[in-house]
Amino acid sequence: MPRDLNALPKAHLHLHFTGSMSIATLRTLSEWAGIVLHESLVDTEGLLVPPDQRGWFRFQRLYDMARQSVCSEAALRLVVAQAARDDAAEGSRRLELQVDPSSYAPHVGGMPAALEIILDEARRASTETGVQVAIIVAASRVRHPLDARAIARLAARHAGEHGVVAFGLSNNERSGRTADWEPAFRIARAAGLPGVPHGGELLGPGHLRQVVEHLRPTRIGHGVRSAEEPALLEELIASGIALEVCPSSNVHLGVYDDITQVPLRRLVDAGATVALGADDPLLFLSRLTDQYRLAREQLGFTDPELAELARASIRASLASETDKSRWLGEVDDWLATPEVPAGSA
Repeated sequence: MPRDLNALPKAHLHLHFTGSMSIATLRTLSEWAGIVLHESLVDTEGLLVPPDQRGWFRFQRLYDMARQSVCSEAALRLVVAQAARDDAAEGSRRLELQVDPSSYAPHVGGMPAALEIILDEARRASTETGVQVAIIVAASRVRHPLDARAIARLAARHAGEHGVVAFGLSNNERSGRTADWEPAFRIARAAGLPGVPHGGELLGPGHLRQVVEHLRPTRIGHGVRSAEEPALLEELIASGIALEVCPSSNVHLGVYDDITQVPLRRLVDAGATVALGADDPLLFLSRLTDQYRLAREQLGFTDPELAELARASIRASLASETDKSRWLGEVDDWLATPEVPAGSA
């Protein structure tokens, strides 16, 4: 038998708050809220959409529908707690969970309250599960850039090892001018928060260059389209910018027709630091370990190569160097465990 991928120590750097839920968790929250769920949110088929505006809006509409169930302090806490438990079951040592607190603010008395609840539960869940749960605060491209500045200031007030660890920008890459979010990222950087914006999934290298120029990222959410321009990819590698690659998401959002087209091998062979992520398991029905399994079964990655992907995720995390060193040693231990030959007792 091959080595157990759930036992492979890893870090999870690309997971969205509402999208982190399982269907079971969503059902629980909808019962608490008295909301009837759309059938496509609770069926057994992962969302598949074409890569055009209409396709993205279908994804966003379903995501927004699911978010309506997260409408109380108890709901916010359950989302964080369950995300930590799910990651613990998959060998994750570090979870950097991304959230836009403005989405939940109306239900708990404002953005500061929403963020404080989430941070408090992240600390509690870390103790309960042994997974370090860190919070990335993100603004949205479909909101006004001035909103992003307000969110960045809130994130800055909570910056620190046990608070907010980074600042992101998510949602539809086609919305707005990337340069308009530069002031928000400047506010975050001044507070010591690295930038981890989305880019290079729905749009190609040209847009990815804008993200790098204006937002000065430490990591890029997705970034797979950098494979289309070798010079850009070389620049990202030289700058030490890690890529959070989510293979299942890329296929479900129509960026690629199937997993074999996701350029994971090309990125890794070029020398990019790649951290695999699940993005939105609620809609795509594919979690963190599934991404490693796809790399093994569909893209031909060997166990030593999968171990290196896990190491890359740990190195690209915002954990302390002490913790990273310990987890890297655990990856070595996993790889040193021999495979069990087929047919053995």
